[in-house]
Amino acid sequence: MTYFFETYGCQMNSAESAALDLVCRERGWTVAAEGEGADLVLLNTCSVRQTAETRVMGRIALYAALKKKRKAGGPCLVVAGCMAERLGEGLKKTCPAVDYVMGTSARPVFPLILEAVENARTGVPLQTAEKPAFAFSSSHLEEGQFRSFVPIMHGCNNFCSYCIVPYVRGPEISRDPASILAEIRSLEEHGVREITLLGQNVNSYRWDGSLPREVPSAGPLAFPGLLRLIARELERSPIRWVRFLSANPKDLSPETVAVMAEYPLFCRHLHLPVQHGSNAILAAMNRRYTREQYLDLVRNIRSAMPEISLSTDILTGFPGETAGDLEETLDLMAEIKFLYAYMYHYNPREGTAAYGLPGRIDEKTKRERLGRVIALQKTHTQELLKNRLGRRNRVLVEGISRKNADELITRTERDEMVVVPGEASLTGCFAELTLSSLRGNTFRAKEIQLCPGGL
Repeated sequence: MTYFFETYGCQMNSAESAALDLVCRERGWTVAAEGEGADLVLLNTCSVRQTAETRVMGRIALYAALKKKRKAGGPCLVVAGCMAERLGEGLKKTCPAVDYVMGTSARPVFPLILEAVENARTGVPLQTAEKPAFAFSSSHLEEGQFRSFVPIMHGCNNFCSYCIVPYVRGPEISRDPASILAEIRSLEEHGVREITLLGQNVNSYRWDGSLPREVPSAGPLAFPGLLRLIARELERSPIRWVRFLSANPKDLSPETVAVMAEYPLFCRHLHLPVQHGSNAILAAMNRRYTREQYLDLVRNIRSAMPEISLSTDILTGFPGETAGDLEETLDLMAEIKFLYAYMYHYNPREGTAAYGLPGRIDEKTKRERLGRVIALQKTHTQELLKNRLGRRNRVLVEGISRKNADELITRTERDEMVVVPGEASLTGCFAELTLSSLRGNTFRAKEIQLCPGGL
């Protein structure tokens, strides 16, 4: 039996697809080169923006046409993830080609779906609980990869007024630290060199259950404690870099900053979504921090780790945004100078608190304001990158360049990409190089030197 996954959206979806991929492989299934020839196609979906759902609907239409065309009926079609959670079984009424709808907590039913396909009983109702409880998978490693995501929590309690995530992911659930350590140990055995801790809001992690014996004190384990526990676990490990996503500014504590600064294991890069520079708009977004608090947080981070790079998310055109609000965002960007940013303008999402807010901005104005933000960020990115020329850096080799088979793609701990001549055998190894030139937003180096033991 063969399967094919299409994954959309965030890193959490990528991690969950990797976990489902492992379920398939453990049952003896093999991955297909394309969806058209597979026995099962799974679309792991995103609901953050309407455009993401529109794209998935187009893919559903493609597979629906394929089912009509093929005498055997085409692949079993499974829609999973946030869009599946939002639309539920109603999606099957709208799109009859969909055989199964698998929401964000319905992963336990996936083996039953595979069994149904194996027994040629596609579309038969599954004998399961109506609403399975969410459970973390034991592994999220993509086969053959040297980097891996490690989810540490699921869901979100923040309810930012523009965001659909709390409604499709549910309330926050923190993962047992013993399970997290067990997955990390398994990743070590599989040659992983870098891990990224994942959650909708990783720094609100809190475990109230039993603790591993490695934890020196009793009581709830919060995110800084988990980071320290992981750092101690990896003291002599081939896993040398740890990142985490995403960090809500309101929950990033001084203790978390202190732990990051104490252990070089934690990469000197932090994605810290600000969303906006105006207190009025931040309040309307229900972000629960102010511009001043965000700026103070950045100062503390840079004081503890002067070499750190910062990236962010910026949302323009929110209902009620004035020209003055936009100027405050541009001023904040000028003061902080992010290495890069994910920038987008507001699109209404039905079901969120902001959907019915008055003062919507017209599309032309939203595009113009977003254009100003993008132009300023490009200037800052180039300025920061140029200032890095001539620096010696440790990098992790990601693989061969798509444009030139004689060149390697590497990445610094600051999340900067560097192209350098080299052989594919270095993939997955740590090395050192000097940033010699810049092409666009990508550094180039003349030569690469392997670190002792690839570490």
